[in-house]
Amino acid sequence: MKSPIRTPSISDLKAFIAVAEQRSFRRAAELSGVTRSTLSHAIRGLEERLGVRLLHRTTRSVALTDAGEKLLRRITPHLNGLEQALEEVADAQGQLLGTLRINGGEEAIQQLLMTVIPEYQARYPGVELDLVVDGRLVDIVAQGFDAGIRLAEDVPADMIAVRFGEDIRFVAVASPAYLAQHPAPGVPDDLAQHRCIRQRLPGGRRYRWEFSRHGQQVALDVPGTLTLNSSALMAGAALQGLGIAYVPESHVREALNEGTLVRVLEAWCPPVPGLCLYFPANRHMPVSLRALVDMIKRQSPVTPDTV
Repeated sequence: MKSPIRTPSISDLKAFIAVAEQRSFRRAAELSGVTRSTLSHAIRGLEERLGVRLLHRTTRSVALTDAGEKLLRRITPHLNGLEQALEEVADAQGQLLGTLRINGGEEAIQQLLMTVIPEYQARYPGVELDLVVDGRLVDIVAQGFDAGIRLAEDVPADMIAVRFGEDIRFVAVASPAYLAQHPAPGVPDDLAQHRCIRQRLPGGRRYRWEFSRHGQQVALDVPGTLTLNSSALMAGAALQGLGIAYVPESHVREALNEGTLVRVLEAWCPPVPGLCLYFPANRHMPVSLRALVDMIKRQSPVTPDTV
């Protein structure tokens, strides 16, 4: 007579889902906050309880067996439903728990810290916020994040986006000393005759300066012998008279007010949609994330139509 299957623990099932989704014990361990040996032990115990192999393991990769694929497909919605029910009960008591992981650029995370986070932590002290600064535009689902923060134009089309903060404006600036030796450009093409402080994006590509006026769009790979990967450093280089920089206006507002930097091509630098908090449309939305979205909507001067 076949012995009955021992019911596995929820923690073992969650360990299996983490490894199965990441296809890696290392990444799953990093995202789960446990050691690889802990995950490996949980998976071995789960396989012993079920009497079937769930993962093909090699020194370089992890793949699901047919049984593993079937188990993942069947248990994921049930565990998501259980977590949602527990979150809703905790929320009803004003006791949100768990971890909320958000990925974004440094300036985006800084703005979140300066605006929403203090109120959020005061109201929901049981939620652990894991805010990760990353200049690259990563796949937040594959990397195990609940949400990301990017400029509106960089949000993937399959995500729900919530406007966060005001529009932003990129401006071209130079020092009075530089402009005394080099006549200010009148149109973007005039930048070909200037020293420009170029920007290297996190992925390694050099940023093409983008201008717009009366519906005309211009994107230029400007000339220059100095390339930096920080807007703050670019603004500082412009202050030193090293050329024209193209940076967010917030980085140079004080210098512009003091006259130590001067705008050029101002008519070609209109505001653009600012930051958005974004998250997958087709996955269970944690109650902790919903609480953050609601708080952003209350604080933001722009009310989004997408959520």
